[in-house]
Amino acid sequence: MTWGNTASRSLGGQEDVGSEPDCFFTAHTSFFYKAKSSTDEQIDWRKQELTIGEIQQKVKEYNAQINSSLYMVVNKDGSYTGFIKVQFQLVRPISLPPPKKLSLTQEGGPQERLKKRRTSFYLPKDTAKHLHISSRTRAREVIQALLNKFTVVDNPAKFALFERTERQNQVYLRKLSDDERPLHLRLCAGPSEKALSLVLKENETGDVNWDAFSLPELCNFLRILQREEEEHVRQIVRRYALARDKMKQAMARITTPG
Repeated sequence: MTWGNTASRSLGGQEDVGSEPDCFFTAHTSFFYKAKSSTDEQIDWRKQELTIGEIQQKVKEYNAQINSSLYMVVNKDGSYTGFIKVQFQLVRPISLPPPKKLSLTQEGGPQERLKKRRTSFYLPKDTAKHLHISSRTRAREVIQALLNKFTVVDNPAKFALFERTERQNQVYLRKLSDDERPLHLRLCAGPSEKALSLVLKENETGDVNWDAFSLPELCNFLRILQREEEEHVRQIVRRYALARDKMKQAMARITTPG
């Protein structure tokens, strides 16, 4: 079961604009494990504190490079609003609430248990979404808004927002903290998705507070892991069976006279 990229209402009460064609990079992925030279330093957009005058100038330069439907707007108090594009790179399925018709069933019987069931499916890899947010909107609020748009009932702690940059044929990923402001990062980096793009991924296992999940959610995680493990085992068995057949064919050619 899959969903396409449909327009829905943004945080600011406006309609989402259609996603422009995604950019696909062929660079190798790196997670900051390699040493960086002085000419290959990661740019930290978080540390760029801007005055109202600098914000106005940057917004003017930003708007000159993009489609008018994606303009940023500066408010009198120095805050500003605009659109961010978030790409989904989820490797695990997400859960939707049960069909509404189940809520009409009587309590206590088998139908009551059906109400607690959820539908799980994988999002297409090319899914992306535009959100209209404020410069004061935090990363955790962006994650919650994205889940609301897709009516995802999974715990938001399962997900994290990442900053993706491409430099010198390398791709770098940095996990945003809950209080970081994505629109501020977008403005400082400019509209180029090579300089910065935002990606929604599963949270790193070490950062997840498993105590925050309910028992049904934890059981669902175990089922998903079991399926992935079984599929991985099947792939290994197929790979070794194929290698064994090729070895037997090669041995037969060697031992056959002539």
